[in-house]
Amino acid sequence: MKASNPYWKAKLLDKMPNDWASGIDDFETVLNLRKKNKLEEKLFAETRLRRGAYGQRYDNGQRYDGQKTQILHYPDKNIATKGPNTLWHAPGMLRIKVPYGGLNTEQADVLADLAEEYSDGIAHVTTRQDIQLHFIHIDDTPSILRRLASVGITTQEACGNSVRNVTACPKAGCCKQEIFDITPYAKAMMLFLLGHHDVQDFGRKFKIAFSACKENACGLTNIHDLGLIAKTKLINGKEKRGFEFYVGGGLGAVPYPAKLLEEFVPEEELLSMTQAICRVFSRLGEKKNRARARVKFLVAKVGIDEFRCLVREERAKQPEDKRWIEYLKDLPSYYEEYPLNDLASVTNEEILSENDEDYLIWKKQNAAPQKQSGYCIVTIKLPLGDITTTQLRDLSRMSNKYINNTMRTTIEQNIVLRWVREVDLPAIYADLKSLSLAESGASHITDIVACPGTDTCKLGISASRGLAMELRKSFKRGELANLTLDDVINKLHIKISGCFNSCAQHHVADIGFYGVNRKIGGHAVPHFQVVLGGQWEGNGSSFGLPVIAIPSKNIPKVVHRLANRYKQECKNNESFTDFVSRLGKAEVKSMLSDLAKIPSYEEERYYYSDWGDPREYSIGDMGVGECAGEVVSRLDMDLAAVERKLFDAQLLLEKGDFLKAGELSIETMLDAARSLVKTSYLDIANEPQLIADEFRTRFYDTKLFFDPYAGGKFASYLFSALENTEVKFDAQKAHERVEEASLFVEASHACSLRMSQSRPATV
Repeated sequence: MKASNPYWKAKLLDKMPNDWASGIDDFETVLNLRKKNKLEEKLFAETRLRRGAYGQRYDNGQRYDGQKTQILHYPDKNIATKGPNTLWHAPGMLRIKVPYGGLNTEQADVLADLAEEYSDGIAHVTTRQDIQLHFIHIDDTPSILRRLASVGITTQEACGNSVRNVTACPKAGCCKQEIFDITPYAKAMMLFLLGHHDVQDFGRKFKIAFSACKENACGLTNIHDLGLIAKTKLINGKEKRGFEFYVGGGLGAVPYPAKLLEEFVPEEELLSMTQAICRVFSRLGEKKNRARARVKFLVAKVGIDEFRCLVREERAKQPEDKRWIEYLKDLPSYYEEYPLNDLASVTNEEILSENDEDYLIWKKQNAAPQKQSGYCIVTIKLPLGDITTTQLRDLSRMSNKYINNTMRTTIEQNIVLRWVREVDLPAIYADLKSLSLAESGASHITDIVACPGTDTCKLGISASRGLAMELRKSFKRGELANLTLDDVINKLHIKISGCFNSCAQHHVADIGFYGVNRKIGGHAVPHFQVVLGGQWEGNGSSFGLPVIAIPSKNIPKVVHRLANRYKQECKNNESFTDFVSRLGKAEVKSMLSDLAKIPSYEEERYYYSDWGDPREYSIGDMGVGECAGEVVSRLDMDLAAVERKLFDAQLLLEKGDFLKAGELSIETMLDAARSLVKTSYLDIANEPQLIADEFRTRFYDTKLFFDPYAGGKFASYLFSALENTEVKFDAQKAHERVEEASLFVEASHACSLRMSQSRPATV
């Protein structure tokens, strides 16, 4: 039986930082006002989001967790009303910030307790090192927040228009390739910006990542609003610590690579320079149009040189803050990590033979030597990022047994143990095996990253977790089984997003997928766009582009064909990205095109449901579409022609003809818009401005084109392209325009599907 809110408030009062306790009290007051219907939902939504509380998707109480379908019962929690004047919420998701991924065993135990008592017994690791608990009732959040705060964890600004969790390389302090340990700087950044008045008026979220080196992908600084890479510099004969500052990166619908803002910022200027960037973003960033409200759009609008000048001017005039130095003057006090046992006290007996094949594979793939001789970093592979409460508690006990009570989450949805003595690896493996946590292949092809997708996310289009689990099964049996035995194939990364938003970072995967839908014979069919050309290494150094949309049930065959061909034809350790580039998109599409075709609904209904869900596929629970009258079959034909033109634009981009690629992308959007307009205005002339005006009147102003997951964002790509006719198409601008056209076409397909599923209007 859970204790009430007053119980935890009184019990934990002395264990919480005063400002954290006060903030939770304020949230509880707002919560009670909303329960009494004395506060608008719109205002409450922003408040709860800033406390990490999201709504989530429901399918009649069923949730596919990648392994089984479980029916969740909340007899006291699924009531829509509590009294005649009370409005309330269904259970949702709580995002919990874990700065730099660092957890101690006390925190892990509390997380396990909360997952067991308030959730479904699962703690989920995200791609930004957070922990998420699903099926949390809003009534329980104050108690949960207080219990987290008592062990030094907060959900404050885990969501909403704020600075999100500060992420960092989970190997920092132990990695052989690092410049220096960036952990304490990440911790100082989190403490300084949490609740800071300069970060409360953003139009959208702001993400920060630290990396201890340029070469690896542990930090992915290239895809963040602010990316910080460790760097040293000789100044007056002394080595000085500092950071390279990168700004304006991001994935989402259209990926933007981060731009170099400053080559070297000394460590004492880290917080002040970051504050200056936040102040510029707060003042000049878009506020009304959320689709253009990230830092990447501001940097693109004014240019990196002008943005640099704005930040320097802001830094020069902002008032001094003693915390700039106070947070950094005693760096070790924020974070100290040492081995539990030194190397001289070796008493562990070998309990596994070095001839144990499973152990040797695990040791090769999941354990890496630290820069401190005799110690290793061990990565625990979590299927789909999930760990049960029992596993988390037992892992906490293991941490007390082998290391000094600490662990870290990773951006690949795993957990890392550091300072493991090499001689303890056999015992660690045996203990992990008893917990079903000794799966090999960390950061390999079977270590698939997936967002929640249609399981719990309201924006999900296709079942990303369901597909990820099916691929995992396929690697263990059948046609994909042999691939995991090959080192060339093993190093590939697969990432699956349930929609275009790239929460699973599909743009920087070797093989990426994002969920879309198609209409075939009047029936909705779940699909995934195949995204190729991304580069995981080098902090996410290049972004892939969609090649072809494939029905969800055929995606395992896509992976099989791509991986096998790479295995057979790669030359001299050629990277997968270079291999795909050498083949060319036309060849890749030709190789996969037969998989885009499926039998009719009457012939084979297998393709008309998604992975893990036997029901007929539908996007109805994403939102109700508006009527646009009967959709003639010509629309489907026109959109197919549009897709062919879009692919031609991708080929031009691949060949380096950036001008033609950009121009053809604009034509593609115009053609798609004209196809939709023709459903009610058949004789429209092929004049760009006329098409745009009619599209705006008939589809944008009426919100027929507004997807539940994107609003009118994609329509703005067309309007912006026609307004900005002086754009000079270099590689990046052309890439962005092709990406925008791809998303506009996908939105056109979704609009067509919604119109076909809506009833004719009643006059």
